[in-house]
Amino acid sequence: MNEDYDQDQDFDYDDSDDRGRRDGRGESDPLGLKRRRGGKKRPPPFAADPDFKFDYKDPQKLRYFITDRGKIVPRRISGLNAKQQRSVTLAIKRARNIALLPYTTAR
Repeated sequence: MNEDYDQDQDFDYDDSDDRGRRDGRGESDPLGLKRRRGGKKRPPPFAADPDFKFDYKDPQKLRYFITDRGKIVPRRISGLNAKQQRSVTLAIKRARNIALLPYTTAR
C-alpha cells in the first residue's frame, strides 16, 4: 500500500448538492412547500342523491366522469360512493359499447 495516498482527496463531500435527496425537495423548493395541488372533487349535484341511477342512454351526464383522454375518473377524484362508482362504470361501459361514448379521444 502506498502511504502517501489520501483516500479523502478523491471524494467531494459537499452537502449543497440536492441530486441525492429522496425527500422530494430540490433546489427550487428547499422547504418542501410545494405540494400536490387539487384535492377531492365534489360529486355533481345530480349524483348527491344516494338513490340516483346512472343511465347509459344519457351520455351528457356520464361525460362528467370521463377524462379528456377517455379514462373513467376514479372514486377518490369523482367523490362518489362505492355503489355509485360501480354503477357509473357499468353505465359508461355500456354507453361505449353502443357508441354513445368514445373509448379514446380522436386525434
